[in-house]
Amino acid sequence: MQNREIPLREKSVVFIGFMGVGKTTIGSLVAKKLYRDFVDVDVEIEKEYGMPVTEIFKQLGENEFRRREKELITKLCNQRLNIISVGGGAFLQKEIREICLEKCIVFFLDLSWESWKDRIDLIIDSRPVLQNRTIEEIEELFYQRQEIYALHHSRLATDELEIEEAAAYIVDSIKLAWDLYDPR
Repeated sequence: MQNREIPLREKSVVFIGFMGVGKTTIGSLVAKKLYRDFVDVDVEIEKEYGMPVTEIFKQLGENEFRRREKELITKLCNQRLNIISVGGGAFLQKEIREICLEKCIVFFLDLSWESWKDRIDLIIDSRPVLQNRTIEEIEELFYQRQEIYALHHSRLATDELEIEEAAAYIVDSIKLAWDLYDPR
């Protein structure tokens, strides 16, 4: 069987960025606007294991979670027409970065540290990587990951944008790319 290139209009879209930046919220809205399926990788893994990510980390370990995460993302990237939200740490895996960048359109949702830290109380309990860390350690992690997130097809600074504005901008960007690079 040949490994055929997925046409631009049919490529899945992957949202990357630090945990809590809005990948799931914005991604699900983009999916509705483009009439595509939305997949949150963490939610799918939680369903599969029957427990939240924090429990998977505690009971089975981060390595097991990352292994399953890589399998699922690889499968999704080889499918067409999905909108995919990957966890904040997924893109740290080289294999995940490579397949996402090769097979999909990768959007980096970029939120400044100042804006992000205002959200910490809303997300800290559900993010195992943040558990038992000081604010200084979390800030260091935030900036370390920016280097990895710099590998993308498109970046959107979301500090000043409402969810609807961010989703509309992304949809317009994707449609413009379709018209420019894959005209019908």
